[in-house]
Amino acid sequence: MNLPIERALTRDEQETIAAEGIDNWNTYLRRFPKAKDRDRDRALVEWSGEGSVIRNIYGEEYIDCLGGYGIFSLGHRHPEVVRAVKDQLDRMPLHSQYLVNPITAEAGRRLAEVAPGRLRRTFFCNSGTEAVEGALKLARLHTKKRGFISTENSFHGKSMGSLSVTGRPVFREPFQPLLQDVTFVPYGDAAAIGKAMRKDTAAVVLEPVQGEGGVIVPPDDYWPRVREICSKNDVLLIADEVQTGLGRTGALFGVNHWNVVPDIMCLAKALSGGVIPCGSFTTTDEIYASFHANPMWHSSTFGNNPLAATAAMKAIEITVRDRLSERAARLGVSLLERLRSLQREHPRAIDEVRGKGLLIGIEMRDEALGATLTEKLYERRVLVAYALNRPRVIRIEPPLNIPEHLLDRLVEALDESLPELRL
Repeated sequence: MNLPIERALTRDEQETIAAEGIDNWNTYLRRFPKAKDRDRDRALVEWSGEGSVIRNIYGEEYIDCLGGYGIFSLGHRHPEVVRAVKDQLDRMPLHSQYLVNPITAEAGRRLAEVAPGRLRRTFFCNSGTEAVEGALKLARLHTKKRGFISTENSFHGKSMGSLSVTGRPVFREPFQPLLQDVTFVPYGDAAAIGKAMRKDTAAVVLEPVQGEGGVIVPPDDYWPRVREICSKNDVLLIADEVQTGLGRTGALFGVNHWNVVPDIMCLAKALSGGVIPCGSFTTTDEIYASFHANPMWHSSTFGNNPLAATAAMKAIEITVRDRLSERAARLGVSLLERLRSLQREHPRAIDEVRGKGLLIGIEMRDEALGATLTEKLYERRVLVAYALNRPRVIRIEPPLNIPEHLLDRLVEALDESLPELRL
C-alpha cells in the first residue's frame, strides 16, 4: 500500500488504510471492546500529530493526554527537535562506528550537566528496556555480585534481563526461567529492602514513582532510606527514570524530589524529544570504568546514532530552558485538586486520585469502570490509557507544554463522562 503523504486522502484510500491498519494492529480494538462497526474501527487509525493534538485519517482531532506513555513530553513534532534532526539527517544520519561521533559526546555532556550528583558517564541505547539491561549488566560487572532486589508491581521492560526484575508475574511466567537471583518486595517499604539484602546482592532497582504499577507515589522517606541501606551494604541503587525522567513528575528527575543520587540512572521515552527513539543509562566515572577492561562487553550498533543523540540534546535543552519541570509541577498541583473534586462528587466510581507533576492516576472502583470511562473519554476526543500493571487506574500523562485550555477540556470531558457510568 502506497500512502499519499503529500496530499489529502480520498475516501477509498481512507478505507484501505483503515482496513489494513485494523487488521494488522487489532490490539487497538482490545481497548474498546464495544467497538463493532467499521466506522468506529476506522476512526482509531492515526495520521498526524502536532503539539498536544493527534488527528486520525478523517482529520478528527484528539487531545493527547496519554503522551505515548511518556514519550511526548515536548508534544508531537516539536519544531526545534524536528528541525535539528532534519539538519543532522542531511549531514550524517548514522555514524561510521569507527570515527568519533561528536553529536553523542555533546548529548552526553548536556546530560552530565543536569544529572544528579556525580553521574556523568552515559551509554546511549535505543529504548528503556535496553537502558535497564545495560544497568543490570554494569551492576553485576562492577560489584562482582549476582543478585537484584526489585519491587512488586514494578515495570522495567520486557527483554529478558529487564523482564526478570519486572514485578508482575503475568509478564514473567511465560518466559521462565529468567534471572534466578531476583527478590521482589513491596514498593514503598524500605525496611523490606533491608531485610532482603544478601551478601550477593548487586543492586536495588526502583522507579521513583511506579508508573505502570498504577502511579504509586512512595512515602517521602522511602528513597532516602533506601539510599542509606544500599550505601551501608555496598549495593548499587539503580533509578529507573524511563518514565519519570526529564520533568514528568515536576522535577527534572524523579529522585530530585528526595535529594537522592542513585548509582545508575536509566532514561528513555522523553529523551527521544518525541522524534527519534533514544535511551540511556548514566553512572559515575568509577562505576563506568568497569567496562574499560573490554569495551565490547556492552555495545550497540545503533544506540548512539547521531539522529537520536541530536533529539536527546534538544530534548534536554528545551526541557531545561523552558522550565518544563516547574510547569509540570504547577499544572500538576492544579489538575490533581480538580480531579480530586470530581472524586468527591463521584465516590462510587473513583476510589483515589494520586500523582506527582503531570504523571497522574485515577483509580476507579474496578477495571470495568476504568475501561468504560476510557471509552467515554475517547468518544469525547480525549486519549488516556490504563496502567499496565493495574488496569483499574487511568493514567494521565500529557505533554509538559500542553496548553492549559486543553487540560480544562480534559476535566470537562471527565465531568461529562462520569455521570454516564453504570454503577
